[in-house]
Amino acid sequence: MLELRPNCECCDRDLALDDPNVFICTMECTWCGDCARDLADTCPNCGGGLTPRPIRPASWLARYPASTTRVFAPDCRERLTASRA
Repeated sequence: MLELRPNCECCDRDLALDDPNVFICTMECTWCGDCARDLADTCPNCGGGLTPRPIRPASWLARYPASTTRVFAPDCRERLTASRA
């Protein structure tokens, strides 16, 4: 089951569970659409591609709730720039 994180790892913006403009990588790092675009759809943590996060049906949220753990790495853009150098 995917860990639906509540915020963008780069800018710390709150992310709605039903927002189609949220992106994840294969390690479930989570990004808002603006940061995903700024990161050229590449995860600065693993180098993998970012894809739209699936929207979990509301009927499943009671059994499989979203995560409440916030992950925030304000240096995400710097790490991406360094990895491309």
